[in-house]
Formats: sequence, structure tokens, C-alpha cells
Amino acid sequence: MARIADARSPAEPNSEGQKDRYRRMLVAAIKLGSRQDFERVQMQDIATESEVAIATLYRYFPSKVHLFVGVMKSLLEDVDVSSYVRTDGQDPADAVVELLGVLTRRLHSNRRLSMSMFQSMILAEGLASQDCADIEEMFLEMLLTITGWGRAATSDQRSRAWLVIQCWFGVLMTTMSGNSPVADADADMQRACELLLAGG
Repeated sequence: MARIADARSPAEPNSEGQKDRYRRMLVAAIKLGSRQDFERVQMQDIATESEVAIATLYRYFPSKVHLFVGVMKSLLEDVDVSSYVRTDGQDPADAVVELLGVLTRRLHSNRRLSMSMFQSMILAEGLASQDCADIEEMFLEMLLTITGWGRAATSDQRSRAWLVIQCWFGVLMTTMSGNSPVADADADMQRACELLLAGG
């Protein structure tokens, strides 16, 4: 069972040195999380791999759950949403399906690490994790940008975009467990997006 830390808020890196250490810790988590299941990854090994003191690691990531949620957040921050924004005449559903298909394949290519991130997202719900809230908002903003709804999106549009995200997570988990091929995930999301995003 992952160690769930107390309720203190993680520190935020500010200086260049702090940001460098923060990046090294995430890189170490990706490296070790790609080799071992979530339960087997040890925080001390992350600290050693990233060449930081264990106290420094816990300062920014109070638990292993926080650490792998941080990995998920960093993955989303690397997504170039502008390359998926719909062009004139393109169905917004197709643009969203394209992005989700890319993310599905990226996550499926490293299922061990991905399962650690998803497990952490579930466990983090009880921590009122700011990173979890940030990830949800990042996903939502991505879809609203791609559909062209943007900041002017109505509550109905935001609700439909959020349902697409929830549907994708469910489809993705089925695919990641090996119960469904990636091609089926693409087809399922194509249909979900057609139903939920039609009509603007």
C-alpha cells in the first residue's frame, strides 16, 4: 500500500536550482516506474536516482501518490494542443479523437508507468490534491480548445467535454488491462465524441 502523507501541501519549485531538482525527481520516477510496478517503487530509490536528499523528495512530493500524479501532470504539460486545434471544415469530434488516440498510444506504450499514474490519481482523490484538480482542468481546457469552444464554452459544452474525458478514461483502463485492443478504443472514442460533441 502506498504511503499516504499527512495533509501538508507540497512545496512548489521557484528557483532554477529547485526546478532542476524537481525535473530530476520526475525523470527518476518515470525511469523507475517504467521498470517496476507502483507497489515496488521506493521513494528512497527515487531520491538516489535523482541525486537529491530524501527530505527534498518528500518536500515536493509528500508521498509516492503525489509523485506519480506529478508525472501525469508533466506528461500533459508536454502536449502541444495547438497542433490538434480544428481547422475550417474539420469536425471537432475528429480533432478530439485524434488527440485522445495519440495519448492512448503513448500511455499504452508504457503500461507499467501508466498504471502507476492512474492508480495514484485514484488514491489522490482522498487527498484533495491540487495536482489532481490541475490535471482535470488541463484535460478539460484541452478539449474546449480543440473543439473551438474555448473560454466562451457554455455549461452544457463543458459538461459534454467532461463526459468525453470520463468516457476516455474508462475506455483507456479497459485497453490498458489488455481486455480490448487499441483499435477498439479508437472506435469507441470516435462514437462517443460523435454523440457528445455534435451540434456545437
